[in-house]
Amino acid sequence: MSSLPPLASGVRGPQDMAPLVDTVLDALRAGTALRRGPFPAGGPEAVAARLRKALGDVLPEHGEPGALRALVAALAEGAADPAHPLCAAHLHCPPLAVAVAADLAADVLNPSLDSWDQAPAAAEVESAVGRALAGEVGAADAVATTGATESNHLALLFAREIHGPGVRLVYGANAHDSLPRAAWLLGLPDPVVVPAPGGTIDLAALDQALTDVPGPHLVAATAGTTDAGLLDPLGEIADRCAVHGARFHVDAAYGGGLLFSERRRALLGGLDRADTVALDLHKLGWQPIPAGLLTVRDPADLTPLHHHTDYLNAVDDTEAGLPDLLGRSPRTSRRPDCFKIAVTLRTLGRRGLGDLVDRVCDHALRLADRVREHPRLELHAAPTLSTVLFRPSEAPDSAVAELRRLLLLDGSAVLGRARLGGRLWLKATLLNPHLRPDDLDVLLDTVDARGRDLAHLPTRTPVGADRGGVA
Repeated sequence: MSSLPPLASGVRGPQDMAPLVDTVLDALRAGTALRRGPFPAGGPEAVAARLRKALGDVLPEHGEPGALRALVAALAEGAADPAHPLCAAHLHCPPLAVAVAADLAADVLNPSLDSWDQAPAAAEVESAVGRALAGEVGAADAVATTGATESNHLALLFAREIHGPGVRLVYGANAHDSLPRAAWLLGLPDPVVVPAPGGTIDLAALDQALTDVPGPHLVAATAGTTDAGLLDPLGEIADRCAVHGARFHVDAAYGGGLLFSERRRALLGGLDRADTVALDLHKLGWQPIPAGLLTVRDPADLTPLHHHTDYLNAVDDTEAGLPDLLGRSPRTSRRPDCFKIAVTLRTLGRRGLGDLVDRVCDHALRLADRVREHPRLELHAAPTLSTVLFRPSEAPDSAVAELRRLLLLDGSAVLGRARLGGRLWLKATLLNPHLRPDDLDVLLDTVDARGRDLAHLPTRTPVGADRGGVA
C-alpha cells in the first residue's frame, strides 16, 4: 500500500513543506534562466508547445514525483516576468517577497471566509485591514474583493439597492470597461458616457448630463486610468454630485496607491467625498493577485450583501456572539487575501510603501525625459502616475502595433498599447521599484533598434544630431 501524500498544515506540515519549497525555488531559478528575458520567445504556438511537452499526460494513471519541479520550471520559462526591467505592459506588479511569504502561510492554513469557524483569526485580520484602509479615504468600512471589476460591480449594486433599479450610471469615456458591463449585468438603464478629451472627464459635459438625463444618478470617476494613468478632477466632480444629488463612486484601483505617498497624496483631493472607492493593492501595493477592496462611507451600504444560510450563520450562533461573515462579500468560499496586505502594511509601514510609490512615479518622469531627448521617439505627455506613452516618431499606427508584437514574439520587451488623441501609443507601466536609470535606457534602445528593423518604419535623425520639437 502506497503512503499517503503529506499535508501542508498540521503538526508535520512545516517539516513536509520545507523540501517542496526548496524544489519550487530551484525550479523557478531554472525556468527563469531558460526564458532569458522578460517574456518567452516564439509566440503563442511555441509557448504552448513547450508547455504541452512539460505537461505530458495531464491525468496519468500513476503519479510522477518530479511533476512539481518540471511544471514550475515550465511555468517560469513561459511566464511574463513583472520583475524584469523590460516587462512594463500592464498594471501587473512584481509582488513583494514578504507578501508572497505571507500568502504561503495563508495557503497552508487555508482559511475560508464564509464562516467564522473556518477562519477565526483571518476574519479579524480582514476586518482590521478593511477598517484601516477605509479610514485612509475617509470611509467607515471596506469589503475585500478580487479587484476593481468586482468592486465596481458592487458599487453599482449598492447604488441600485439604495436608489432603485432606475439609477443611471454616468461615467467618463476614460473609465474602466467593467463599469458599463456591471450596469448591463445588473439590468440598469443604459449608462451615459461623458466625453474625456485629453483623457479626463469633461466637467461641463458631466454637468450637462446630470442636468438633462433623468436621475437618480451614480457618477463614476477614475483615479488612475488604465491607458495613461490619469486622474479625473475628483473634488470638482464631487461638487457637481453634491449639486445634483448624485451618488459618487471612484475607481482608484491604480491611483489609490498615492494614499501612501506624502509627496503625491494631495493628487487624490476629493477622494474622501466618494460614497464608494475601489482600491487594488495588487497594483501600487505590490501584492500577489488578488488584493482588492471596496470602501463604503456608510456601513448601511453593505446591507444588500447580508443573507442567511443556516449551516454557515445560524441565528442562534449569531445571537450567541459568533461573527456572521456572509454579509462581507457576495462570494461564499474565499481566500484570506487581507492577510498578505496586513503583513505588508505592518512590515513596510506608510513610509515604506510611500517610498515605493514615489520611486515608480519618479521612474516614469525619468523615462519621459529620456523619450523627449530621443531623436526617433515621441512622447504623448508628461506622466501623472507611473505610466508613460510613447511611440516612434512619424510611424503609422500599423507599424506601432507591429513593433509591439515583434517585441513580444522575440521576448525582448513587454509593452502595452493605448489609443489617445486618435493615435496608437506604446505604453510602459513602471511598477518595479528596483529599476535603475540604465534599465530605462535599455528599454528605449530595445524599442528603437527593433523599430528600425521594420522596413516601413522611417529612419530618423542619427543620435547626436539636431533634435527637433517633440509633440
